[in-house]
Amino acid sequence: MTRPLAIAGARLLLADAVSPPTTLTVIDGRIAAIGAHAPPRARAIRADGLLLAPGLVDIHGDAFERQVQPRPGVDFRHDLALIDTDAQLLANGITTAFHGVTLSWEPGLRSEAAFRAFVAAWGGLRGQLGAEHRIHLRLETYAMDQWPAAEAAIASGAVHLLAFNDHTAEIARRAADPARAARYADRSKISGAEVLALAQAMLARADEVEPFVARAAHVARDAGLAMASHDDASPEARARWRALGCTICEFPMNAATGLAARAAGEHVVMGCPNVVRGGSHLGWHSAEAMVRAGAADVLASDYYYPAMRHAAFALAAREVCTLPAAWAMVSANAAAAAGLADRGRIAAGLRADLVLLDDSALSGAEVVASIVGGRIAWMSGRGASLLA
Repeated sequence: MTRPLAIAGARLLLADAVSPPTTLTVIDGRIAAIGAHAPPRARAIRADGLLLAPGLVDIHGDAFERQVQPRPGVDFRHDLALIDTDAQLLANGITTAFHGVTLSWEPGLRSEAAFRAFVAAWGGLRGQLGAEHRIHLRLETYAMDQWPAAEAAIASGAVHLLAFNDHTAEIARRAADPARAARYADRSKISGAEVLALAQAMLARADEVEPFVARAAHVARDAGLAMASHDDASPEARARWRALGCTICEFPMNAATGLAARAAGEHVVMGCPNVVRGGSHLGWHSAEAMVRAGAADVLASDYYYPAMRHAAFALAAREVCTLPAAWAMVSANAAAAAGLADRGRIAAGLRADLVLLDDSALSGAEVVASIVGGRIAWMSGRGASLLA
């Protein structure tokens, strides 16, 4: 039995309100009580004036790729990348992370070899990292030849969410422009002309895509995985993915598609950086507008971990919704989309994944401590001074 933890004097960010200052007690990794006196010998955090919120659940994040390949063509071991990523997650209040690991026909950063290396590193570090790390397999719909690696990972329990991505035509289009080909050449470690030739060769196999996707979806359903579609362009496209069992709609291209998904009871994911920056860096639909329209209910880090907490506070400050509703998009709703019923909210009996914040800080949301499964996984220097 681990030593109980008592967080005293914090305001709690609950599902529908922010509580007055109170004490939250954690026993054996679970939230044991709210408002009760701390048990004897409990380790205490004096959190007077701070905000205690559910730990962030990041359903889609690929910022870890910058730790794998910090400069074009310069790679580091995946275990080193994951260790560094873990520190970044915890410093940003992210207690559960679904890493968007792409399996593509491309060589290099998103290749089969890179996917296998990530899975191996993830397996080797299980139980050694502070946050809970999960794999969100971003399967390219033309990755027919790479599928055995994905199927083996699913069978081993290494994959926790499967998303179908179709970037092949886009890569071919951009690789045909020398000014835009460098991005793909750099991450693939081949020339732009070679990237274009590969993409065109894959597009010539378009008739294989539909049966391949159906087979992959069948395997994922049998494994009990949540599935997502990506960049849906229309309600009709969403309906086709729905028929395959994809209950998550990632980054729909317009509000009509997001609204159709929500009307069907599905989760719609948009990006936190889009909210914080006031728009998409690619010129796509505004995430804030999607939330205002009721066309999105989950927000993910996408490519920048700090954006998660800042997006929630930004939505509240702009009066798009209340802070509890905004925080649910980066915690409870994300957890529900991924099929995790044990986290994302502050309630007795749930897993004690928590983030302690100073919401009076100039930044709007300074992380003081991250608690994962009832264990203090990360503390700022200020946080360490609050331990009793």
